[in-house]
Amino acid sequence: MTAPLITILDDEPAIRNMLTDALEEAGYRTLSFARAKEFSAALTKFTPDVCLVDLSLPDTDGLTLVHKLALEQGAIVIIISGRALVQDKVTGLELGADDYIIKPFDPAEVVARIRARLRTTKAEQIVGKTAQFAGWAVFFDQYVMEDADGGQTGFSHAEGEVLRLFLENPKRLISRAQMQDNLGGAASESFDRAMDVRISRLRTKLREDPKNPQLIKTIYGAGYIFLGDVDWT
Repeated sequence: MTAPLITILDDEPAIRNMLTDALEEAGYRTLSFARAKEFSAALTKFTPDVCLVDLSLPDTDGLTLVHKLALEQGAIVIIISGRALVQDKVTGLELGADDYIIKPFDPAEVVARIRARLRTTKAEQIVGKTAQFAGWAVFFDQYVMEDADGGQTGFSHAEGEVLRLFLENPKRLISRAQMQDNLGGAASESFDRAMDVRISRLRTKLREDPKNPQLIKTIYGAGYIFLGDVDWT
């Protein structure tokens, strides 16, 4: 079985070398890049399992790249950045990143977070790849949902995690604490805001009335509940 491929995009050689050594020692394959241009060119030749992305890149805005990776690659995206402000963290998560690690960090922490994310992804693959509800079909292996007329809408890996959690637990209340336990991340304002944004985007993609959603209901002070009947294939 081929080991997961982790890409590292950071313009600091010491960071790239440290992460490469730690990840390869943990059994992962790695490729590292100093510039977004060479990284983007390489993505036409392979699909990584996890992308580690620094925000302060010399040739592009890291946040723009994170958004593109989340929507187009379907890879797990983890930001590694020296930007410690809550707003930077919130923005990164809102744009589709799965996690946010602040520099300086212990490489063992990065390895642990990657393992946790990959375990979640592996469990998702075992459960099933396609769900159907209310005229929609969701293809988790393609990061696409399809309406009754065949129209397709893409979603990010981070949005897919939230959607799968709902679809695996229909008509059951899911609290913030349960979301945190299942999706990872420390309890914080940035985590809560990221979840709110992902749920809002899912509602938009499902063409829900924002004032009166019929599928993903907010139970104020308690959490969320998905009201559709779900069939897995």
